[in-house]
Amino acid sequence: MAFSKSIAFFAALLVLLPMAALASDWDNIAPSIAAEVCKEVECGRGTCKFDVDDPLGFTCECEAGWKRTRDGDDDLQFLPCVIPNCTLDYSCQPAPPPVPDKEFPRNLSAFDPCYWVYCGEGNCVRNRTYAHTPICECKSGFSNLLNVSAFPCYNECTLQPDCKSLGITVAKSTSTDNNQATSFLPGKLQLMTMAMVYVGIILWK
Repeated sequence: MAFSKSIAFFAALLVLLPMAALASDWDNIAPSIAAEVCKEVECGRGTCKFDVDDPLGFTCECEAGWKRTRDGDDDLQFLPCVIPNCTLDYSCQPAPPPVPDKEFPRNLSAFDPCYWVYCGEGNCVRNRTYAHTPICECKSGFSNLLNVSAFPCYNECTLQPDCKSLGITVAKSTSTDNNQATSFLPGKLQLMTMAMVYVGIILWK
């Protein structure tokens, strides 16, 4: 009986000693672990932070003007910061896909990044480069924001002028050009009419 207790004690000691050594050297080990974890993460317009308390081991801290979800839900801190906090006008394109009202799944879907990511007018696809960040494959006529595949797909006309402050290229408005064309149209018509009348008079003589 005493022998079996001794064996159990030594087994526990063998398990606990390496853990204690790891804990004492954690400050030196943590930066290298953090670097390895963040190599697998694309945070968009955010910074990957190693977080031992987080289930996935990291969080994405967003830059000013960017958020993780369209509805601004900050609970999902593992999502990349890819949604611009600026005016988006969807009137020039089909209505955007609605934000899915998702409850936390009770199966393996919780570990599928595509379950949580918003791709706009695109489809979510698993990413071979970044294990925790999928990519958005855009439909025809749409492109990834900032030309980065982790960002959602928008039509250029959707992005309004205030998005420029976030470093987003905004399509120039053509309304002024159209108005100028319209205003010059009557003048050009009159000029052509006068030229035809003048040519007709010469030929008639």
